[in-house]
Amino acid sequence: MKITVFGATGGIGGHVVQQALDAGHKVTAVVRASSSYQVENPSLEVVRVPGLTEAGPLLEAVDGSEAVISGVGPRGRKDGPVASGSTRSILAALSETGVRRFVAVSAAPLGPAAPDESFLNRRLLLPMINAFAADVYADLRVMEADIVSSGAEWTIVRPPKLTNKALTGNYRTAVGGTVSRGYTISRADVAHLMLAAIDDPAMVDRPVGIAY
Repeated sequence: MKITVFGATGGIGGHVVQQALDAGHKVTAVVRASSSYQVENPSLEVVRVPGLTEAGPLLEAVDGSEAVISGVGPRGRKDGPVASGSTRSILAALSETGVRRFVAVSAAPLGPAAPDESFLNRRLLLPMINAFAADVYADLRVMEADIVSSGAEWTIVRPPKLTNKALTGNYRTAVGGTVSRGYTISRADVAHLMLAAIDDPAMVDRPVGIAY
């Protein structure tokens, strides 16, 4: 399978690229022209773009791919609203090239509280998290709304706090919901789920919660 990965220099996107290559896929990694991206592999093509503000420069990277995965998002609260604008350009490139399958990362606080979530989490922890990064989550809500209305065959993956721990392949998921009492997940395992979602019909046009 040919897969295009946006955010390839990021924590999740980097794992997506490596895991996809390890699985035998052909990968196009989209990176900024100023990036010092050093990954090399016979099955890897690197496309350098000036940015993700317009769809035009992205067409080459997307054309001919069977799926597109986006790990684009803010590295911290101070990065500002980066996800929605970038994703809008990616979606426009998908529409113009006829690529249908799209998997993107968002965040667990955008999902509904799990029915069996603890009272403490529901009334105290979750509202605190939402208030702490309100601007980031507002941007992600715009991104999610654009994805849902895009006409693509989408999956939105919503992780909680991200860690740099190793890939386990052992985690909980909630299709259409949020994993209860799910506090952390490694970036490597988020990447694992995003790749698995490509061929899972149960995850098409659905958000998916993930956590340990």
